[in-house]
Amino acid sequence: MGIYFRKKQKVGKNSWLNFSKSGVSSSTKAGPVTVNSRGGFTVNLPGGFHFRGRWKK
Repeated sequence: MGIYFRKKQKVGKNSWLNFSKSGVSSSTKAGPVTVNSRGGFTVNLPGGFHFRGRWKK
């Protein structure tokens, strides 16, 4: 496990800019689903579970 850098800055009610070592991306939350500009998504499920996946390669 290595050291990593990640920072989020809120830019709207449901939008963020994400800063990391590999660059800048954006993410938007709509209900239980969060989608980011790099092709990833997260779904918040009941019971504290989360599902993470990719919608683009």
